[in-house]
Amino acid sequence: MPNSMKPTSKKNQVKTPVSPREQLELLSRGVVEIIQSEELESKLGAKKSLVVKAGFDPTAPDLHLGHTLLLNKLKQFQDLGHHVIFVIGDFTAMIGDPSGVSETRKPLNREQVRQNAETYKHQVFKILDKGLTEIKFNSEWLSTMSVMEFAELGSKQTVARVLERDDFKNRFNEGKDITILEFYYPLMQGYDSVKLRADVELGGTDQKFNLLMGRTLQRRYGQESQVVMTLPILEGTDGVRKMSKSFGNYIGIQEIPSEIFGKVMSISDAMMIRYYELLTVHDLSSVRSMHPMEAKKRLAGEIVARFHSKEAAESARRDFEAKFTRSEFPEDAREIVVQPSPIIAILTEAKLCNSRSDARRMIKQGAVELDGEVIKDAEWIIAPGHTYKIRVGKTRFARVRVDRGRD
Repeated sequence: MPNSMKPTSKKNQVKTPVSPREQLELLSRGVVEIIQSEELESKLGAKKSLVVKAGFDPTAPDLHLGHTLLLNKLKQFQDLGHHVIFVIGDFTAMIGDPSGVSETRKPLNREQVRQNAETYKHQVFKILDKGLTEIKFNSEWLSTMSVMEFAELGSKQTVARVLERDDFKNRFNEGKDITILEFYYPLMQGYDSVKLRADVELGGTDQKFNLLMGRTLQRRYGQESQVVMTLPILEGTDGVRKMSKSFGNYIGIQEIPSEIFGKVMSISDAMMIRYYELLTVHDLSSVRSMHPMEAKKRLAGEIVARFHSKEAAESARRDFEAKFTRSEFPEDAREIVVQPSPIIAILTEAKLCNSRSDARRMIKQGAVELDGEVIKDAEWIIAPGHTYKIRVGKTRFARVRVDRGRD
């Protein structure tokens, strides 16, 4: 495996000059926290090109939509003329990031990591500019450290400071094992920033401790501290846990179009809004005014088109509709008009369910469909100005027109 893949060109992506303040405003969008924003503005004013890094441990062969939040922000930096380094944590992946876990991760062997890392090298260029991206493997410096260098790294931080970290503190209080190597994980991620002399490091909110370790270590190695930028964590298709292949709730950017489309269509209506917010630039008020089924199909199509093509998205939509759209809705189903309300209230008002508790139970059982789509969120307020075909179980049907209400 090569140790690095350096950019082949340095062309400037910025067509017009952008002031540090304008850059800061652009780069702050969609970011949860910047530590510190004043430092970032100062760095932007002092340097034409900042060194911006983000690390990804190749613990699985696929990058997924959760990863793209960081990649899109890296692309913003890249488009502003900054130097982006995509760090593949092939060394740290063999330890396992302890962030957000309640027990020691099962270690990966070198061959598993190598195979996964090779796929990352190609997938990342679905978003980043290949000619302007530097890829580095952290085994380049971590695997060559001497025992004395490793000991010196350990001397830069105290056990008490590391135990302030919530996941370590909780495991310690519960009497669960924490290996010494896990203590070293944030030190090694922070050391990546030292070796690369990073000006900025990006990561999810669950990475904050590790990112701040980079700031600490840079100071202790006599460098200027990096700015830390944290981004939201994208929940997976289950709508509960963060998107992860280990949880089986991920949408991989390399998956075939029909698989991506189908997985997006499987998320709840509430999660659909969350995905629109984090993965697109659409105005959420316009999304909420759409028929939820159409809004979800458009989201699925946009994501497929982003990583495949517009033609692939159109084909995936046709295949989905042919497979899942039902045609046996009775023509003589009664029609009613209702005011905008949660679906659970509409089911009761339309006398499709005997009570709200009955409606909630039917939704939980997956027995309620809105225009052929199974409803999962009992509190979803369906958009006004549309007529919907609602089915409850096998025998209850109604056409429901949602009025726009009074102004």
